[in-house]
Amino acid sequence: MKKKLLSAILAIVLSMAMVNPVLADSKSACVAIGADNTDAQLKRVYSYFNIKRGDVEETVVTNEDEREYLEGAVSLDKIGTLALSSVYVQEETSGGIDLETHNIDWVTDEMYKSALGTAGIKNAKVIVAAYTPVSGTGALTGIYKAYETATDTSLDEAAKTTAVEEVVVVGELQDAIGDDAVNIINSLKGEIAQTKTMNDDQIRELIVVTAEKYDTVLDDQQIEEILTLVNKFNELNMDPDTFIKLMEAGQETQGFFQQVQTFFAEIGNFFNNLK
Repeated sequence: MKKKLLSAILAIVLSMAMVNPVLADSKSACVAIGADNTDAQLKRVYSYFNIKRGDVEETVVTNEDEREYLEGAVSLDKIGTLALSSVYVQEETSGGIDLETHNIDWVTDEMYKSALGTAGIKNAKVIVAAYTPVSGTGALTGIYKAYETATDTSLDEAAKTTAVEEVVVVGELQDAIGDDAVNIINSLKGEIAQTKTMNDDQIRELIVVTAEKYDTVLDDQQIEEILTLVNKFNELNMDPDTFIKLMEAGQETQGFFQQVQTFFAEIGNFFNNLK
């Protein structure tokens, strides 16, 4: 009886885990390594990528490369003086951004996904890793370089710079208000068709209203920083649907894990009642 019950539970859990599977066709791949890693450190990084060094094309990112996009936008303590983060990027034909991180302690997965959408990367498997904890801001440069090498294309320079600034604004906002920071920004990016026709005062009002939807009150400085970012979004050729889907995907993921949590709580109660 217990075996049959456990088998049934396992089948239910597996079926829940397979909700909305993402199937993507692989195309090209590249690794961008931080120039200041030792061979031993890179061996650990490649273990996170789950490939052997030499399996895919490799390019190098220096601290100077990172500063090209970060200097003036990111505090020096977050830039550092060494290029340590490395990335694996595999172009996909569909499926959005499939991203995972290892030893990245400031930039979140959702921040990366949103910024990559801003930079023009829509479908890719991305792994960001370092042998030791780092902020992760410099990894954006590696992602750009690896993606452009893998796809033999060039991303728009203005879009890349704006994506870096987005990470900074969202990161600081997240430090202040929590995880809804990226949702607020993605909501605003989903309104690009409207914000392109608005003046600054109208955009400020939209920023306030959007934040209120997430039970958040922004101060004047935060509003101005977001306003500057929105005006830069308005200058880019971005598809608002990309960010609407990102936000919806995040909400679906939260809902799924809430279902799993509730499910296991009910299982625990069931077994307690059997005692």
